[in-house]
Amino acid sequence: MAYNIAIGGDHAGFTYKSLLIKLLKELGHQVQDFGPGSEASVDYPDHVHPLAKAVVNKEADFGILICGSGNGVAMTANKYPEIRAALCWQTDLAKLAREHNDANVLCIPARFVSEEVAEEMVKVFLSTAFEGGRHQNRVNKIAAC
Repeated sequence: MAYNIAIGGDHAGFTYKSLLIKLLKELGHQVQDFGPGSEASVDYPDHVHPLAKAVVNKEADFGILICGSGNGVAMTANKYPEIRAALCWQTDLAKLAREHNDANVLCIPARFVSEEVAEEMVKVFLSTAFEGGRHQNRVNKIAAC
């Protein structure tokens, strides 16, 4: 299935973002690039907020965020009640984030995973369905604060 993917991050994630855009297009997905446009230092929230809003407003099916540790982009995206951003550093976590948590944004720590692992996580994240069932009740409680 082809999706509309929103992708962004910060300067530390720029190289991976470029690599992943190429992969996503090769896989047949549409890609919205929320920046940055280079490795020049930026403030990641400036790119995360528009991406998260695109996912919330259903202008994108999923989001992918990449920064050095993955933490900053995940924290920012998760400020939106409708966003379930998962920080993943291995494919099993990306799979479980979709299956059990219905994650809609994958956060990748570029300084801690190889390009190959990042690519594989994206493939797994986008090809894994939410299981629903007992997990749906838990997901319903995430934004209930």
